[in-house]
Amino acid sequence: MGPIDYIVVEFPGSRMTGEGLPMLVDLVDRGVIRILDLVFVKKELDGTLSGLELADLDRDGSLDLAVFEGVSSGLIGPDDVEEAGTVLEPGSSAGILVYENCWAAPFAAALRRGGAQLVASGRIPVQAILASLDDVDQLT
Repeated sequence: MGPIDYIVVEFPGSRMTGEGLPMLVDLVDRGVIRILDLVFVKKELDGTLSGLELADLDRDGSLDLAVFEGVSSGLIGPDDVEEAGTVLEPGSSAGILVYENCWAAPFAAALRRGGAQLVASGRIPVQAILASLDDVDQLT
């Protein structure tokens, strides 16, 4: 199995266009990732959280999220949803996605067979990379 990651994607004002969904489907179709859990929630103006049903996000008459219907490994529990809700602005919605990085599974298995073990892991936020590149540009 490859590394497992999660992301929480906020849609301010609950404006979901569905524009990123074809890209997500493509990653799954090409075997780059495997979706383990996908949950959509809305943070009401009073701060309460509620689940969202699959929807026609771009209003073209088809369910944009139907391909993900039933995707649930049980890894996302009520506590996880509540925790994700703490970072959302009232009136916003979010997708909570847990996925396996399938591309890394053969590499990780080869390392383990050779006796290696992962001792650290992390992610550098894109905003930090862009800020660092901006700093470098200002020095030159």
